[in-house]
Formats: sequence, structure tokens, C-alpha cells
Amino acid sequence: MPRTVSKSILVALALSFHFCLFAQNKVAMILPGDNLVTENIPPIPSSLSQKVKKYAEFRGATFSAIHPKKKEIIISTRFANTNQLHLLKFPMGDRKQITFFDEPINGGLYEPTKGEYLIYEKDNGGDEFGQLYKLDLKTNESSLLTDGGRSQNGSIVWLKDGSGFYFASTKRNGSDRDIYFMNPNDPKSTTLIHEVKGGGWTIADISKDESKIILEEEISANESHLWLYDLITKQRTAITDPNQKGVLYHQSHFTDNDSIIWLITDLDNEFSRLATMNVYTKKITYHTSSIHWDVVSYTLSDDESKMAFSTNEDGISQLYLMDPKSKSFIMQKMPKGIIGGFAFTKDNQSLFYTFTSAQSTSDIFELNLSNGQIIPWTESEMGGISASDISIPETITWKSFDGTKISGFMYKASSKFLGKRPVIISIHGGPESQSRPGFIGSNNFYTQEMGITMIYPNVRGSSGYGKSYLKMDDWYNREHSVKDIGTLLDWIKTQPDLDADRILIMGGSYGGYMTLATAFHFADRIRGSIDIVGISNFNTFLKNTEGYRRDLRRVEYGDERIPKMYEFLEKISPLNNTDKIKKPLFIIQGANDPRVPLSEAVQMKEKLKKQGNTVWYLEAKDEGHGFKKKNNIDFQRLAMIQFMEQFLMK
Repeated sequence: MPRTVSKSILVALALSFHFCLFAQNKVAMILPGDNLVTENIPPIPSSLSQKVKKYAEFRGATFSAIHPKKKEIIISTRFANTNQLHLLKFPMGDRKQITFFDEPINGGLYEPTKGEYLIYEKDNGGDEFGQLYKLDLKTNESSLLTDGGRSQNGSIVWLKDGSGFYFASTKRNGSDRDIYFMNPNDPKSTTLIHEVKGGGWTIADISKDESKIILEEEISANESHLWLYDLITKQRTAITDPNQKGVLYHQSHFTDNDSIIWLITDLDNEFSRLATMNVYTKKITYHTSSIHWDVVSYTLSDDESKMAFSTNEDGISQLYLMDPKSKSFIMQKMPKGIIGGFAFTKDNQSLFYTFTSAQSTSDIFELNLSNGQIIPWTESEMGGISASDISIPETITWKSFDGTKISGFMYKASSKFLGKRPVIISIHGGPESQSRPGFIGSNNFYTQEMGITMIYPNVRGSSGYGKSYLKMDDWYNREHSVKDIGTLLDWIKTQPDLDADRILIMGGSYGGYMTLATAFHFADRIRGSIDIVGISNFNTFLKNTEGYRRDLRRVEYGDERIPKMYEFLEKISPLNNTDKIKKPLFIIQGANDPRVPLSEAVQMKEKLKKQGNTVWYLEAKDEGHGFKKKNNIDFQRLAMIQFMEQFLMK
């Protein structure tokens, strides 16, 4: 079909879309940029973009770091296509952008004495091979500190005098996360401190005399170990029993007495508690046993006279303030929502934190510890979204096939829509993640403008509900979580305001696997599926995922080197059950994904095409494990809406 292209529109919208005008019907259409690969996605009318626009222009801000000398903070927010670092000098002040890259920058650390420069991490096209950079705040120039290759670098712990930092890197062989020391003013002198085996190692803290560091070894979401490394003797000794299975120890931190550490652990309990431990006698004392939910994170003031910790209580964050000496704590009165990273100011008088709720995107606040006043530092733009455009979540529960109680959050369609409403079930990844009742952003378009009810289930294997629940989908129990979705379909059928004949499943990463599994297990009960960076075959996934992740994933999914496990994974993998998939499928993938490689999407797409199935495909050449750039996110959203309108709404 002949068409002409408006050059002025192309220039004005170069970051987002290419437009063309179809001569026959004079309807402006949106075409994908050169960085996107598409198959079977019909042209998208620009009128749809205008309808969605007010839901797509919001932004959020997250807290990153506090200046060591001044009450100034570094935040991450987006003004153009990607999140970048900004300097903020006072509450509600102008956000001064200090990084300007095509790739997102989500955090940075000040040099700890003068704060004249930052260390930040950046990858390339979502490949997650994060390199460390030094940003001089006087010249605003960045310099590469690490090898610039296919290595991951991070887990920074500074020396007090700012002369250098310890960090973890996979640069030796791409799989093992070894420990290094770097003077950022002389990066060529970087020294390998300690070789390890495995990709789950991080540096937790350095002792007050700077002679020892605590290393944390993650085995899985259910298990980790703590080690003490002596920088003088070059010896590593176990703090926790490395043969102990199924116990989580993390976020360890030295106290004033280097023989005692703070930590979070689920030892002898369903939920993680804040505790102290003697690294030599191994005696553990628990301090939050009265709270029957997970302690998620904590932070200490510089003088260690104050502590704050957060909990996850049925998806909602609670903030507590503790006296580290007496171990007594009180709950801080907060709005209902989710707390992100937090830290005390250098004068120990305030606490900065990131906060989001179902009604607002993420912003940064300061809690004045002397009077309890909460001071907003940012007020991120909501685009055109108003209070009336936001769906408020409610908790739902149902019983699964074996009597297990499953829960989730439901965002109902706007009341302006009459009759039974279609449903989208959106399944989180991880699989150890958790859907929480936060801000769903542009997904409010589905509830408010399309009349769709959104359900975010937390099937077995989700975090936040105790470690037994977390382990319930491991190895040969993998499809039990799929059955949880089957019983959710049963629950939907009992709801008078939901249409059980119009259900779409979508999810990303492990949620993508769940989407594909649901597509063949419950083919007659859904209208279609949207798989985002999903696993199509566990055996090929374990073969091709990056080496630093492989053993961590085997603990969760099963070890394919065991013949019986290999056979089981082959049996349950969606790629080997495509003959049962009957409804349209939309596959979305980042070309540089190191977690779930591109091959997982391509092999699924090609097999479905060969069978004659309806399959749409979207691939971004400049993305990894999920889209992070606004231009790509915008096109993905519009294509998904087209898919929903064609296969769910009719």
C-alpha cells in the first residue's frame, strides 16, 4: 500500500515512534523504530497513542545517596527516555541532572569524605554487564573504572577515609564473583583480594578497624551463608554453617564490637527477623520476634545511635525506629504504601526514604526524627493521571487444589462500565518476587478506559508469606503454581462482576513461563496470552543463561544434569506442549537479555508459527530483561492494547 511520511513528525518524535500516513484512508499510523523487530503486529493508529498519553507520561523518583558533608541527595528520575542521576539540594527544589546517557542509571555512591565524586554502574543495552564509573561532580565528566567487558561489577564497600573500596566482580571467568580492591583515582592498580566459587557472592560490610570484611554467599532465595574474611591473614572462616540448608542470612553489618554483627535471618522461624550474632560463639539474639512478618531491610545512623527497619506486612510496608542499644522499637506512623531504600542523614537527625502507594508514583521523603514531621523532597509528575483515574487494589484470596490459601490483589474496572468485566491476570517474575499493592501506572488505562479488571496473584513460591510458602514450587512441584492459576480461574467464575469467558494471562520472566504454561494447561479457559521475556524450555534456559546465574537457578528450578530432572523439565516446558496452545500469543523479548536469553523467545515463536498458531512478536535490540527505555515501553504498551482489543475485548 503506498504511503507518504511526514518528516517533521519523524524529527519531533524520533525518540518514540515513526509515523506514516496511509494514502488510502488518511489515517496516521505508528510504526516501530529501527531498534525494534516485529512480526504480525498490525499498524497502530496514532489516535490510540493520544488516548493512552495521559497514562504514559508519569515519572517517579527514587532515593540514591546523601552527601557526606551537606544535606543534599542524589536521586534517580527520568526527564527524557531513561532514568538518570540528579542532584537535589533542598525539599521540592529543582532537580539538576548530572548523568546524560542512553542507558538508564539508577543509583550512585558518594566518595565518603568530601563527596567530590560519585561511583555509579552502567550496562549496555540491558545486558546487565554493569561497569563501574567515576563521575567528577566539578567537571561532570565520567571515567570508566572497570574492564568494560562482559563482567558484572558492584557490591561496593568504601574505606572510611575514601582511599578506595572493595567490590565484587565476575571479570576473572564470567561466572565467579570474586572480591577486589580499587582506588578509583588509580583504577589500574585494582587488586584481586579473594577468589570464590559461585555467582552469589557480595560484600556486606567492613569492620571498624578495616581488617575484616563480611561476605555473603547466596545459594538461592531460600538459603545463604555468611563468611568472615581477614584482610591481613587472607583467611576466610565461616560465620554460619555452610552445610546448613534452607536458612537465609543477609544484610549483615558490624556493630561497635567487631565480634557482634547485625543481620536479618529466618533461622528457626517462618519469617525473617532482625537479630544480632556473635561471629565467634555463633550465639544469635532475635529482636523482632513480636512481628510475624518479614523484616525486609534496615539502616543504622553513622554514630549507630539510631536504627530504622522496614517490614512487609501482607504487601504493605511498615517503618519502625529502634534504639540499637536497648533494642526497643516503635512503629512510625506512615501512609499506606511501599517503602524503598532509606538512609540517615550525616547529622543523624533525619531519615530519607523512597515511598510509593496505589495512588501515587514513587517519591522521596525526609522523616524528621525530633518531631516526626514528614517532608516531601520530590513530587513526581503524574502526567495526566488524576485521582479519579486510579484503581485502588483490594486483597482477594482463594483455595488451591490442595487446600493451600492463595492471595493476590485486584484492581477493579471503573464503575462506569456495566456488566461483567473482562480480566487480565498479571503474574510476577522471580519466581520469588511478590506482587504488592502499589501504583500500577499506565495499567490504569486498562481499568479506567477499557473496563478491564486486573488481578495480580501471589502463587506459591512468592515471597512475603513465609519460607515454607516460598519453597512450595521448587523442583518437582513446579506445576503446582500453575494449578494455583487454574483455581484462580475457578474463583473468577464465581464472581458476578467478572467475565470468566474473557480472560487474558500475562507475565514477565518466570511470570512469562507461567503465562506460557497457563496457555497450554488452560487453553479453553483463556482468550490469549502475553509472554514477556519468559522461559519456554527450562533445559535450554539453564544451558544458555549467563554462567553467574546458572547454579542459583538450579536450586530453584531443578538441576538438569540429573537425568530424572532433565526429563521432568522437558515434560513441563511450554516449548514441548505447543500442540495444546490454541489461543493467540504475544511474545515480547529484549535481544540482550542475560537472564532469559533471546533464544527462549525465538524458539517458541518459530515453533508456534510452524504449527500455524496466531503469534505476535516484539523484540528490542537495545533492551535486556524487560524494557527500560520509554520509547520502547510506549510501543510495547500500544501493541499490547491492540492485542487486547482484538482478542480479549471482542
